[in-house]
Amino acid sequence: MNLNKENSISDKNTLKSIAIGAFLETVIESGFLVLTFQNDSDSPKLLEKAIDNSFIQLHFCIKGSTQFSFNNNAYTLDIPEENTLLLYNPQRDLPIHMIASPKTWVVSVLISIKKFHGLFSHEANYISFLKDDNKQKKYYKDGYISPSMAIVLNQIINYNLNSNLRELYYKAKVYELLSLYFNRGEDVNAEQCPFLADESNVIKIKAAKDIIIQRISEPPTLAELSSEIDLSLKKLKEGFKQIYGTTVYGFLFDYKMELARKLLESGGHNVNEVGLKVGYSTASHFIAAFKKQYGTTPKKYIQSSN
Repeated sequence: MNLNKENSISDKNTLKSIAIGAFLETVIESGFLVLTFQNDSDSPKLLEKAIDNSFIQLHFCIKGSTQFSFNNNAYTLDIPEENTLLLYNPQRDLPIHMIASPKTWVVSVLISIKKFHGLFSHEANYISFLKDDNKQKKYYKDGYISPSMAIVLNQIINYNLNSNLRELYYKAKVYELLSLYFNRGEDVNAEQCPFLADESNVIKIKAAKDIIIQRISEPPTLAELSSEIDLSLKKLKEGFKQIYGTTVYGFLFDYKMELARKLLESGGHNVNEVGLKVGYSTASHFIAAFKKQYGTTPKKYIQSSN
């Protein structure tokens, strides 16, 4: 990943004009914590936290955009909406210095390398920065938030249970999030697969995602989608899994359920209307799908959200 020099971010007068925000911090256990922040205002917010070099940082921008700066604001990394950033540098501290744009939601997971090794000791061979020859190397990696990850992230940031249960709830959700994040490297090895080296293929895969979202009620078949974006069926399947961490229809199902959840929470539609909006011709099919995803019916979900 390239770090870009930005003159604007280093302008101290500009930084002074930005209001200070504060993370909601939840300690899962020693060496393991979660930070959440919702900037629902119309102004950017500056977020800062001292982090030493023993920690791996995972930042998830659910919506909006953030800018992460390094080296006394000399370099920056942008984290756009629905993107992630993993940071690890055993050679120097990487304090959080992040500007959250208006209408931005962020979840950050901080975990010590010692704790992380304990979680992933058997999987170290396929997690690049855990390999022996990378132990002293800095590691920056960006990526996409898959629909499955988006569900967990929204559950974390929209937590509304008893405050005494927050630590337990977050622990379960963060373990789920980590498993989804690192699972994407298991099936397709980016070093062996040349797919992502071809930018035109990446553009086609993103077009495929846009197409199935736009036609959520009547999505094309895989063969039709492959033909429409002018990419072989095999490359469509492999590329979609690599970029979004799931299959085409797995992505569509997760997207439908996340959209349904938001529509139900808005209070502007009943269960039947939401089902129709996300492509289910009968309420019973929608209810069954929603229960499969969230473990409860749409009606009970609405009641629990009120």
